[in-house]
Amino acid sequence: MSLPPTTTPSGDETPVRGRDDACPGALRLHPADDGSLARIRVPGGLLTDRQARALGRVAEELGDGRLDITSRGNLQVRGLDAGCGAELAARLRAAGLLPSDRHDRVRNIVASPLSGLDGEGHADVVAWVRELDAALCDDAPAGDGELSGLSGRFLFALDDGRGDVATLGADVTLIATPDGGAVLRVGGPPPGPGVPSPSTAGTHPDAAARRGSRTAGSAAGSGLRVRSEDAPRAAALAAVEFLAKAHESGTRAWRVRELPARHAVTTEGLAARLADAGVEAVPMEHEPAARARATPPAPGPVPGPNGRHALSIALPLGRVSAAQWRLLAGLASRSGAAELRMTPWRGVVLPGFAPDDTRGALSELSDAGLVTTPDSPWLGVGACTGRPGCAKSLADVRADTARMVADTARGATDPARGATDPARGTSGTARGAANAVGVDAGGAKPWPVSGTAYGGGPAGPDPLPVYVSGCERRCGHPGGRWVDALATGDTDYRVTVRGARGDTPEADSTDSADSADSADVTAEQLAGAVAAARGTT
Repeated sequence: MSLPPTTTPSGDETPVRGRDDACPGALRLHPADDGSLARIRVPGGLLTDRQARALGRVAEELGDGRLDITSRGNLQVRGLDAGCGAELAARLRAAGLLPSDRHDRVRNIVASPLSGLDGEGHADVVAWVRELDAALCDDAPAGDGELSGLSGRFLFALDDGRGDVATLGADVTLIATPDGGAVLRVGGPPPGPGVPSPSTAGTHPDAAARRGSRTAGSAAGSGLRVRSEDAPRAAALAAVEFLAKAHESGTRAWRVRELPARHAVTTEGLAARLADAGVEAVPMEHEPAARARATPPAPGPVPGPNGRHALSIALPLGRVSAAQWRLLAGLASRSGAAELRMTPWRGVVLPGFAPDDTRGALSELSDAGLVTTPDSPWLGVGACTGRPGCAKSLADVRADTARMVADTARGATDPARGATDPARGTSGTARGAANAVGVDAGGAKPWPVSGTAYGGGPAGPDPLPVYVSGCERRCGHPGGRWVDALATGDTDYRVTVRGARGDTPEADSTDSADSADSADVTAEQLAGAVAAARGTT
């Protein structure tokens, strides 16, 4: 299963930003305990094999030899020398990965990763990605360069109609429709009949009312129908409208949901801006339903309508070594498509394989420690950076998470030993992934996770996603309902189910989880405690 999209701390007051956001970029490096960090925007997660190889060399020669995929399908390089910025920028420009210095951090675009590959969806949105990226970098819709003023957190989502990235809470979303058009939406996904808005679901009524008043008049709930050929430009114009409203409000809002109600982006206002630019837009009362249940690509082969297969691969904790990345780039070259697609679920899709070649390629990837089957215990498990990369972390959460997964796999294949048996022993995916984060574990095969969102295992309820955090900030934690494993010391954790009455652990006491439901355990007991919490109904 995938980790749900990250949420922001809840609150009842519209934030007034006293500064620009501090999101790192390729030009704005972020200092960390393990060196500087660069976040490289990759619109739609789309890379050529040449670009992928260039990024691998950057990680090996300038960084710590590893690459992290983010929940927006971008890439991070850690362990950089503080003085390497000029060389890093030059390499990225040469690879076509930094087309505009002024727009480095605003090129946040997620797209349906299987679009055009599996015969699903209503359109191939790859062209939309290219056109929207060009519009952002050229400031074409604005005419005065204001799109460079978007924050590094502002997000575009381009959904081919299957509903996978439309649920990720983007600021501007395009959804392809069966008639060859598109729906333009500003703000998060609209609630279904009888379903509360994500910002108010499960909260105290008074808090819900206050939060609801903040977003009254937003265009998020209705949407505008536009022509497919106008869709990328319409999305960029929606961002222009947001910037105008943010300027009017004086709040320096970073995201659409931060706008106060009296300065919200409205359907009428956005339609007027589009009309002034010559873009026809028709308001919609109800958006068309997605064609099927929205799920991320399941690890394994993905048959296509043209006789070619794609390979879907998940990366444990979203991290790969330089050697693993070279393998991915090499397979992209061998496939003939010369393309690699990173997903918002921290995975990779490799298009263009002949059916007879998929088994051997998947075997190579599995042997390298990457996830190639939908029954891996790594699916649905995430963690923050932890020590040694983050000074605020109380523990090496990635190592502890790898041990937890290995213990879980071992306990399922040999129940008599139990999930918290300290004896070592898993192989295959669990072993390779553990090795990738510096943990050695050898032994039995990973166990199937039943009813996962990836479609693996027998039918049954999806286990709750798990996120292991090194401090109370819980950077990158999922939204919805999830298992929170929070480090309270070097080897101690508190395990709690979050989201039952509120979406974030930072919510007030009315919305947050009951501390009585928490379990305080050691790192060695983490697998058992998390397994019990994941079964909570």
